[in-house]
Amino acid sequence: MSTSRRLLVEGASDAIGFLAGALLGYGIGYVLGLDLFAEGYDTRSIFAIALVGLGGGIGLNLARRWRSARAPAASKKQ
Repeated sequence: MSTSRRLLVEGASDAIGFLAGALLGYGIGYVLGLDLFAEGYDTRSIFAIALVGLGGGIGLNLARRWRSARAPAASKKQ
């Protein structure tokens, strides 16, 4: 795989993983009744912000694990 293609896959998978995880964290917060966009910073808003950040971090980590698990298979083909 060329360097530019590898970098494109790396950036796109990181972005998709982070966004998917953040949206999942937002959805969980919404189901639990936490309002991310509440006026002021009350406890429920802070927990919602933490869920979005945690979800984004987990999604990014899963995207990187997916990429590293996929890398040996690609190098064996060539």
